[in-house]
Amino acid sequence: MPWLDFVGTDDAIEKIAQHGIAIDDVEFVIQNPAYADVSESSGRDLAFGYTETGEWIACAFEMVDKITAMPITAYMPTKGR
Repeated sequence: MPWLDFVGTDDAIEKIAQHGIAIDDVEFVIQNPAYADVSESSGRDLAFGYTETGEWIACAFEMVDKITAMPITAYMPTKGR
């Protein structure tokens, strides 16, 4: 995936932090996904991948435009590796 700009709302950043995930890890996985999909429930893009420290996470995000991604949430999935 190409280099992206990221924008985030305070709510999204707080939601991601509540799952114990750093925003830097979310940005890394969105730009370097091992697997990409679309959420069946929300229709948002999903990126699955390993953080630089080896954690497997899932990141839901929306593309604002061709080069700007807005993370919505991220979590450590219990299945789907």
